[in-house]
Amino acid sequence: MSWLETYRGMVYRWEVDNVDHFTVAFYFSRFEDSTRALLHTVGLDPDAGVTVACDVRYRRELRVADILHIRTGVVAAGDDGLDVVHEMIDSGDDTVCTIAEQRLVLVDRASRKRRPLTPAERQSALTRRVEPLAPPEGAALAHPESDAGFVDTAADAIKPAELNTLGEAGLAAYIHRYASANSQLIGAFGLTPEYCRREHRGFSTFDFKFRLLGTLRAGDLVRVRTGLLHVGNSSMRMLHRLTNARTGELVSTLEQGGVNLDLDARRPSPLPPDMKERALKLLVAR
Repeated sequence: MSWLETYRGMVYRWEVDNVDHFTVAFYFSRFEDSTRALLHTVGLDPDAGVTVACDVRYRRELRVADILHIRTGVVAAGDDGLDVVHEMIDSGDDTVCTIAEQRLVLVDRASRKRRPLTPAERQSALTRRVEPLAPPEGAALAHPESDAGFVDTAADAIKPAELNTLGEAGLAAYIHRYASANSQLIGAFGLTPEYCRREHRGFSTFDFKFRLLGTLRAGDLVRVRTGLLHVGNSSMRMLHRLTNARTGELVSTLEQGGVNLDLDARRPSPLPPDMKERALKLLVAR
């Protein structure tokens, strides 16, 4: 096993959300830092690695002032890219809090077109090889082909401060919008900010399946539409689709699973029956 420590730091107060834990978009900022550190260490251009997929399992929450570090390894390296895994660890007790499995492709810095890894690059990447993780339990949900039943959940423009070193929207830019979209959707069936403040409830994410299909730059107008895929006793699963509002291009998707969280007990809480009934009416056909 050839894990590489790729990040060490803490959770800052401004990175904590209304549920009083580490905001999901800032996890992705840390993973971007870790990816750059890995690519640099194995002799690849950090600006040449582009994320096309990232599946994240949130196993234990991190809260303000928690100290953390990330270790990163390469699961596979082929002609078409790298499979990378990050483990985010609470430095206070060495507990793995979050696992991210990331698919990277290499691109030409000038043209941004994909290019294959050379044999030497593959060999270098595999000096940091680790064993693949066990797949998550449960069957994957089918995604609807159309947007029938989806609702508008976010619309704005990419800001210059959200760009990475190449002038493209960083991963956190997408996740911030998906977090907002999630709040709009759950508010539609009654899990509103006012209800959450009164009842000490909040939405807590336990997994992401993120896909990046295109690129965005400063000033690009974006639109998110969201469909509710599943409603359980306390859990919900939804699919977000982010498009370039000018071209209509589908740029990114995110499947998100989470629970109604009791903020006092820090445990899942059942949805009230009337709220669950309203949520079930929003389910999209799959």
